[in-house]
Amino acid sequence: MLKRVAWAVALLIVVSAAALAVAYSGRYNVAADQPHWSLTSRVVAIIRDRSIAVRAADLIVPNLADPALIALGAEHYTAMCAGCHLAPGTGDNEMRQGLYPKPPNLAQQRDRSPAESFWIIKHGLKMSGMPAWGVTHDDESLWGLVAFLQQLPTLDAAGYAALTASPGAVPHDHGEHDHGSTGHDSDGVAPPTGATMDTSADEGHAHQHPAGEGHDH
Repeated sequence: MLKRVAWAVALLIVVSAAALAVAYSGRYNVAADQPHWSLTSRVVAIIRDRSIAVRAADLIVPNLADPALIALGAEHYTAMCAGCHLAPGTGDNEMRQGLYPKPPNLAQQRDRSPAESFWIIKHGLKMSGMPAWGVTHDDESLWGLVAFLQQLPTLDAAGYAALTASPGAVPHDHGEHDHGSTGHDSDGVAPPTGATMDTSADEGHAHQHPAGEGHDH
């Protein structure tokens, strides 16, 4: 028994030393135009998904069918998220094409629960470009985004335009943040425009948003 433990410890030391040597050598390419190794992507995705699921498990989800909440989320989405996560009828812009991991297209149906989406939007995701919008937005605004995300895959371009055509129609307090006519970015600078809207990022981002598939909301 002691001999097996000794071998296990020795193997762990050897593997750790090899990993440290590879890391220190600079051989692992961190360039955004070079995808992760397949094993790396799988491990990161597992860590991400379990971390989100555990922390979102006890969240209480409000009424996401509330029209006022959906309208609030529509306003925020077009200002904060569409540049990275797209909208019905839009395609990749220049910024999005160069991001890795690429942000998910939230105009398509996804299997994230509302609670998980809220947690991601509020807290962001490390090493993905997905910002923590809870730093600048209250929970009502973030739940509004979640409510809008439930509707987004059901919208065509005309339906999306109708919901986002009149930002500010639903009274609410932005606090000190003001979307204005441009989007957000981690440095407060609007991202480059492309085939989509001239807005910035989230659920969205100022990207670089789960590793694995992207900021994965």
